[in-house]
Amino acid sequence: MKKKVLFSASLFHALDDAASVLVPMAFPILYSQQFLIHKYSHMGILSNLGLLVTFLFQIVIAYFSDRIEYKFMLLLSYLGICLSLALIPLSSTFASLLFLYLLLRIFLSFYHPIGIAWVSKTHPSQGIDFAMGIQSGSGNLGVFIAFLSAGYISQKFDWKLPLFIWAIIAFFLGTTSFLAVRKISSKRQEIHKADLSSWIETTKSIKNYILGFLFGGACWATAIYFAPSLLHHKFNISMGQTGLYLAIWIGIGTTVSYLFGTLSFHIGRFRLCVVALFGSSLSLFLIGIAPVKEVAIFGLLLFGIFLFLIYPVLQSFVGNEVEEKKQAQAFSLASNSQMLGGAIIALGSGFLSDVAGINSPFILMGFLGIFIAFFYVLKKVNT
Repeated sequence: MKKKVLFSASLFHALDDAASVLVPMAFPILYSQQFLIHKYSHMGILSNLGLLVTFLFQIVIAYFSDRIEYKFMLLLSYLGICLSLALIPLSSTFASLLFLYLLLRIFLSFYHPIGIAWVSKTHPSQGIDFAMGIQSGSGNLGVFIAFLSAGYISQKFDWKLPLFIWAIIAFFLGTTSFLAVRKISSKRQEIHKADLSSWIETTKSIKNYILGFLFGGACWATAIYFAPSLLHHKFNISMGQTGLYLAIWIGIGTTVSYLFGTLSFHIGRFRLCVVALFGSSLSLFLIGIAPVKEVAIFGLLLFGIFLFLIYPVLQSFVGNEVEEKKQAQAFSLASNSQMLGGAIIALGSGFLSDVAGINSPFILMGFLGIFIAFFYVLKKVNT
């Protein structure tokens, strides 16, 4: 049963995260063509509202997580993702693009609160580091394939074709994921009532990790929504090459995620967390100040090593410290912290890029990350 749950969750995570980056990969093309997107602030608005919609719906999904079977939520999610990907290429105005993108973000809201929680429940104690690394790495693997395919297909044909192709791919991945757990029940005999007091208690139990999740989400949003434009517009790298470099970035992250359990065992979770925070911050700063594309690409690849250690290490802390009945809430709060951090930074980065250049959000994030890393170090020293 554990293997089936982890297999299903890994496929679900792969299609979910792949779908989340496909539309942002089209943003630089639409901006260059001045079709649908005319300013970097338009990218900021799309990403901000998309992440806020995910933020809100993850709370709703966490509330119903003990009442509705995981497999039925999975079914609704992947069918909605497929439909949204097929409809977005039909957009004719910025408003229609925004509406359909928000629809996609609604269906992308399922995995992180319920998928990760179910993996955590079925892989407690010592097995959690291994399981979190596998499911996190699988999400990154989906992004790797999405970046690689979307970049070259959009360069050779147009921005619409990758979305149509991935609507079909998502259907097959989602169906396989669903069939793997169709006979497994996720319902508990005792339904946990997620009232206000429960949310407050759960928030207190993970409060030490919220700042890290905020930073991780802000890093992801900066990379996903603005790195393609940085490479394509500032350094004149083709979309095919842009997709390749981003695929290598996420490929490094995938490898690191799969190795997380081993790294955590030998280095220790907290040390790994601090290394990930400092390394991500310095990499972001290097990308932002890069005078030539080679330096920016080097910084991006370093960023892949460190960023993708942040998620599994924080998720493992949460999974081990929160009681089972509250884990859907805990992982919803964790993911919502990522969404909130991403939403704030994405909106600000869009307007900042119009004023100070597309590289400016990376410099800003580098400075913020250094402060957050020192915060954790000082907090550990003083406890």
